[in-house]
Amino acid sequence: MSSELKAPELLSPAGSFDKMKAAILYGADAVYLAGDDFGMRAAAANFTFEELSEAVAYAHARNVRINLTLNTTPHSDEYPKLTEYVRSIAPLGIDAVIAADLGVMALVREYMPDTELHISTQASTVSAAACREWHKLGAKRVVLARELTLDEIRFIRENTPSELELEAFIHGSMCISYSGRCLLSQHFVGRDANRGRCAQPCRWNMRYQPSTLNRLDEGCAEYEIVEEKRPDNRIPVVEDESGTFFLSSKDMCMIEHIPELIEAGISSFKIEGRMKSEYYAAVVTNVYRMAIDSYLADPEGYRFNPDWLRELESVSHREYGTGYYFAKPNEDANTAKQPGYMKEKAYLCRVESYDPETGTARFVQRNKVFADSDAEVISPGKVGRALHIGAMYDAESNPIDSAPHPYMEFTAKAPFELRPGDIVRAK
Repeated sequence: MSSELKAPELLSPAGSFDKMKAAILYGADAVYLAGDDFGMRAAAANFTFEELSEAVAYAHARNVRINLTLNTTPHSDEYPKLTEYVRSIAPLGIDAVIAADLGVMALVREYMPDTELHISTQASTVSAAACREWHKLGAKRVVLARELTLDEIRFIRENTPSELELEAFIHGSMCISYSGRCLLSQHFVGRDANRGRCAQPCRWNMRYQPSTLNRLDEGCAEYEIVEEKRPDNRIPVVEDESGTFFLSSKDMCMIEHIPELIEAGISSFKIEGRMKSEYYAAVVTNVYRMAIDSYLADPEGYRFNPDWLRELESVSHREYGTGYYFAKPNEDANTAKQPGYMKEKAYLCRVESYDPETGTARFVQRNKVFADSDAEVISPGKVGRALHIGAMYDAESNPIDSAPHPYMEFTAKAPFELRPGDIVRAK
């Protein structure tokens, strides 16, 4: 088995230029990003035409691929603008375009014939038959729907052309429904709405009632939704002062299942999170890079490192789960039991340079940093290490008690070598 394993691409989100640089530094083989229009994350910073050109040059100089998202479904009146946009980016050397709409795909084929076409997860591809048809239409890769189990992905891999790449999400936010998909029908009666079998539970007589379960914690009440003809099939609903979180899905985290994912033949491991922080892009990419490389270096001797999961707990996330890889929707709707996000550790500063002769590092502040304080530093290929920040000095070498201003530069001694791009975070 080990001699047949292929190294998967690690594909990281790039919601801005800084996030892209962080993902690349911490081990991404490719990044996916959007221009300033026609992507599925309009609220992200995204890339202007000039930034997109710079991003391609920056990534290619580091042997990293750029995948551009054009995965919205434009209406007819948007096509003149879209056509001009595709024409304008054609010369930039983008490696792949991710699309879900046949009209968008036609424009890409016409104006960017040498650019790979990747079928977006928005196309809801869930079968080998659909993958084969996309391949006939010129797709180099299919981004599989997140509703597939790992067994279904294995089947798709075994029943599609070897040259067709398969991409799958391995980490990040999950949607409770999209493109008309509703999990309530699956939950109550195991009938898939996307196969024309919707039982329309949204129209059933529902009611709130006090939960038979314990309160989650002080100040956070829990309720249940109960359908009148199925009193024993209860859906817990968490409600606090911010409201209810019934439709808040767990975040996916597959760090403990890297061997299964690689052996299933997935070509590209995709991390969700263009709306997340630069810290998130660095930490999550770093963890999966370490796990993938560790397994490929010694499949027989591979052991999961619990520190990897501790690193992933340090980023902003909802309650973690494994999505649908091991459970069908009617068996586990994957709604979070805890409201809101777990907050990420404070990103204190970034290393800009290090002088090995003096052991002094120059930092750029991201959150307030205090002299004589304990922190942690993460580096590419390493989990967090303890770092004591002693005496601090400003850019003019004056001693300071703290660095309170955004992007303020300061220096401090370090007990071990640091490298540009290392991230210092709160302990």
